[in-house]
Amino acid sequence: MFTLQALLVSTGTVALAEIGDKTQLLALLLAARFRKPWPIAFGILAATIINHAVSAWLGAELSQWLSPEVLRWVVAGSFLAVALWTLKPDKLDDQGEQLPARGAFIATTIAFFLAEIGDKTQVATVLLATRYAPLWQVIVGTTLGMLVANLPVVWLGHRFADRLPLKLARSVAATVFLALALWVAFRGIA
Repeated sequence: MFTLQALLVSTGTVALAEIGDKTQLLALLLAARFRKPWPIAFGILAATIINHAVSAWLGAELSQWLSPEVLRWVVAGSFLAVALWTLKPDKLDDQGEQLPARGAFIATTIAFFLAEIGDKTQVATVLLATRYAPLWQVIVGTTLGMLVANLPVVWLGHRFADRLPLKLARSVAATVFLALALWVAFRGIA
């Protein structure tokens, strides 16, 4: 039977986790600097596909290397850590403001790829890949989640960011990760 559970869970999880994340601030900064939404959108897409494909592959490999019981507690603990991490507001580093002036697409691709390294959505992608299959659904889902959260910021810019209840969004995202941690802790990976 064909199911889209991995795709839907991955999309929702990452979209929630991205609200108020530094990549949204980066999207806003890029939109203000370049004022070219399409190259920025394609740069976000390219960076996210590459980053999340590698992350999902790593998660799938981890699920093969670790015993189910060890993996269960690693994933539960990691989801709990991401839940707590989600409550902390992100800010752009000073380096994030020094974007290469090589065009909107290249600047966005490089900046988003680097911003995602070690970010909570990259960690979430690794964790989702340990839990869900097929892997392509996790990659497509996490990529869609990034786009759902970041593309409105690119197009609507500062006006959208000012009206977004970031504290509530972070609380909801943290609750989702806490629920995932508890689910894995009590029900296991499979």
